[in-house]
Amino acid sequence: MSIRIAIFDDNKSIRESITMLLKTAPELEVAGSFSHVLDCVADVRGCNPDIILMDIEMPGMTGIEALKLIRKEFPQVPVLMQTVFEDDDRVFDSICAGASGYILKNHLNTRLLESIREIQFGGSPMSPTIARKVLAKLQQIPQHVQSMPAPDYHLSPREKEVLACIVEGLSYKMIADRLTISYETVRSHVKKIYEKLHVASLTEAVAKAINQKIV
Repeated sequence: MSIRIAIFDDNKSIRESITMLLKTAPELEVAGSFSHVLDCVADVRGCNPDIILMDIEMPGMTGIEALKLIRKEFPQVPVLMQTVFEDDDRVFDSICAGASGYILKNHLNTRLLESIREIQFGGSPMSPTIARKVLAKLQQIPQHVQSMPAPDYHLSPREKEVLACIVEGLSYKMIADRLTISYETVRSHVKKIYEKLHVASLTEAVAKAINQKIV
């Protein structure tokens, strides 16, 4: 089965270049290509992608704003952000808002296919610098939260095991190997974890797990 990719970028030549690159991989398919994100929810619903490639800088509405809308409606669809500068705070903001990772625009030709496959297997492609920033933010636990007992989200023992692995930073494939279960079973557990914790991304799940000491 093909992995369907939706492309959001206001630069026509970049959209065309990405489309040509994706066509070199037989397992990938362009589900849709869009020049703005003003109708992003309707566009995503219409093309039903497995992964979204989103430019941070978009006209009318930023990619981060679009990401937040998409997260509310399609929490299970990974979003890979495109950016020009690695040290831009907007990259950090997009990861905290629920992006699955990011890729530099000048690395599209060399890293895009690898990043898509990494996301497909539960990974989060990002530089160590941004990863450290995200981890530091997640570890900033307010004192009043630390003293509060963890709410009961009614996670099953297996779901807690999966969540603990996610907190460790393991990919879906690594979790499957560690717990001796299938990749699809991991995805099913993660979906239920999202629902029970009322979150829409791995970053939010990890933040809640750390801050509320769920695992």
